[in-house]
Amino acid sequence: MANPRRSTNTLDQIHSNRTYFKKPVLAFPFLLFILVVLTWISLIRFQQTSSHIAAVHTTTQQSYFTKILPSGDANFVRFSTVKFPSKIFKDPRGWIFDPLTIALEAGISGGAQSCISSYLGEIKPGHIRGNHRHDSRNETFVVWGADTLFRLEVGPRSYSEIFIGADEVVVVASPVHIAHALINVDSSGGTTFFLGCQDSSVDYNIPTPKIWDDI
Repeated sequence: MANPRRSTNTLDQIHSNRTYFKKPVLAFPFLLFILVVLTWISLIRFQQTSSHIAAVHTTTQQSYFTKILPSGDANFVRFSTVKFPSKIFKDPRGWIFDPLTIALEAGISGGAQSCISSYLGEIKPGHIRGNHRHDSRNETFVVWGADTLFRLEVGPRSYSEIFIGADEVVVVASPVHIAHALINVDSSGGTTFFLGCQDSSVDYNIPTPKIWDDI
């Protein structure tokens, strides 16, 4: 006669073996889910880190371009283009003036004595004009239209920077042998406009060496 207890133990063992083989099958989707979640978290952290690095880089670039050094040694005069009336803004039509006369009246020295050579130009945001010096002529600039830095050499390895606001017009002189540069730093996309007046003729076929490597 068969032992009922032994039969029961045999059935329990078979059931236990089936449960054992089922556990890995049930655990695999759970492990896969955990792996997907961890991968998703890693991707989010990577994107946040990348965004932070990009933001720091952008801030560094902007801070570099908008750094304003003392301008006490620069030779310039500034006017508002919105305050009316003023020395240059005499009627509702807008401002107008003779740059050489204004420079003389303001006591600006070292600029052009006459406009033998003159030119008009523009600078798009983030771009530069100049970054050179003239060895045979003085120059007077009129700058307006956008947030702009005007850099002027004031001695060996030293310079001043004038910040020109979008609502200002500035007359500034760059004497012979003195380096200068204009940098558009306007964050709203404004265009810098400038008029250059030189007291001798210009040969644009002669290259001018770059002065500053940081712009």
